[in-house]
Amino acid sequence: MAAATGAQLAKKGHKTLVMSVDPAHSLADSFDLGGQLFHGATGQPVSVTESLWIQEVNIQQEIKRHWNEISGYITTLLRTSGIGHVEAEEMAIFPGMEELSALMYVNQYRRSNEFDCVVLDCAPTAESLRFVSLPTTLDWYMKHVFSFERKLLRAIRPLANRVAPVELPADSYFQNIADLFGKVEGIDAVLQDASITSVRLVTNAEKMVLRETQRAFVYFSLHGLTVDRIIVNRLFPLDLHDDFFVNWRSLQGKVLAEIESYFAPVPVSKIPLFRSEVLGIDRLRELAGVLYADDEDPADVTRTERPYSFVRENGSYQVHISMPFAEKGEIGLFKKDDELVVEIGTLRRHIGLPTSMSALTPASARLEGNMLVVEMRSNA
Repeated sequence: MAAATGAQLAKKGHKTLVMSVDPAHSLADSFDLGGQLFHGATGQPVSVTESLWIQEVNIQQEIKRHWNEISGYITTLLRTSGIGHVEAEEMAIFPGMEELSALMYVNQYRRSNEFDCVVLDCAPTAESLRFVSLPTTLDWYMKHVFSFERKLLRAIRPLANRVAPVELPADSYFQNIADLFGKVEGIDAVLQDASITSVRLVTNAEKMVLRETQRAFVYFSLHGLTVDRIIVNRLFPLDLHDDFFVNWRSLQGKVLAEIESYFAPVPVSKIPLFRSEVLGIDRLRELAGVLYADDEDPADVTRTERPYSFVRENGSYQVHISMPFAEKGEIGLFKKDDELVVEIGTLRRHIGLPTSMSALTPASARLEGNMLVVEMRSNA
């Protein structure tokens, strides 16, 4: 979907970069560029059309550009335990390197205005959540730990290196971290600005996949990002008449109804299962024609208000839910498993709760303008 969105953005005249954050890269395959199974050609932006480029984060290239000191120290540390040099180099690629490298590029392109639009093709849910949480984690570390840790090691390094089984990291190691932070500083504000950044979740009309998408929706909301579209992929077409697919179509119909109910008022786009594999720019444009209307620009901001958010005020947990045009007497609330269920007339919305709030129950609710504020408390 990222590739199709990029193709449509370029068609609308936007200078567009589609970047993959997934270690199992698929962009070059989606555009049917050919080449070797593991190649580094797309480690830097590669032109597909006059207005469209693609880039796949190549962690081996990124280590040489940005992580030399950090990776070198970790490799040395691992080799002292008896691990071979090649194995140590592979193990020195720790989780988060690809995501952090992608954030650096996004910040670089934003500052240079090199592209009008950047579309990030993210990995499955767990990696995507790490991607959006990295800026906050890194900012906390730099403000509360980094300076103290650097000064402490600078003071004890000469003595410690005489008695320690391995040498402590040199100051250049910490300078490398500081340089990296400078390259991603401010990206958290960009990600959370709904006028600049939006999230589009791709799912299938299957119960297990829907549950994963619901969790992703909750966590993106928790991190302050706005989801402005849900894309349901691979729906069996209505003109498919085969006994084998009868149950599948029935199941998809039920799950699709759940999707539209759960994510309302976020719009849901439906993509049918195509008759053949979607590969190459022409087929991607065909897919984009189904995903976006002719007069629709994928770069347009369609939602700036999050459907709900989670906050903690004065020691109390709250769920803030956008409820335009609702009256207090029309609203019903109850808890079901790890979801908060909100009823307005005949409509019902299910809001998945984060782990920290899943054991709490709604104690009270009030309307503040168009915002429903639900107080969550423990039964204990």
